Amino acid sequence: MNSDLSKTSGNSPSVQFEPLLSNAQAGKLLGLHAKTVDKLARQGTIPAFRVLGYWRYRASELSTWLEDQRNGKITVPETVCSSRKERT
Repeated sequence: MNSDLSKTSGNSPSVQFEPLLSNAQAGKLLGLHAKTVDKLARQGTIPAFRVLGYWRYRASELSTWLEDQRNGKITVPETVCSSRKERT
């Protein structure tokens, strides 16, 4: 059996996903107001994606983005780039 998968009831394995953060949770992590986080997501400044019309964030991507900002690397997250292509 694969050690990366945990067992649930029966024989179906469960895949573990990183929890997604809301605007408020991402704002708390970044030290910003939730509306500011929403604005940055809409601008494509921070790594984010839409789920059923709501912006969602992964803490790991925000952490990487913050580290890149601190080190002077300015990047547009891939998830934002793909979202922009879909809109046009």
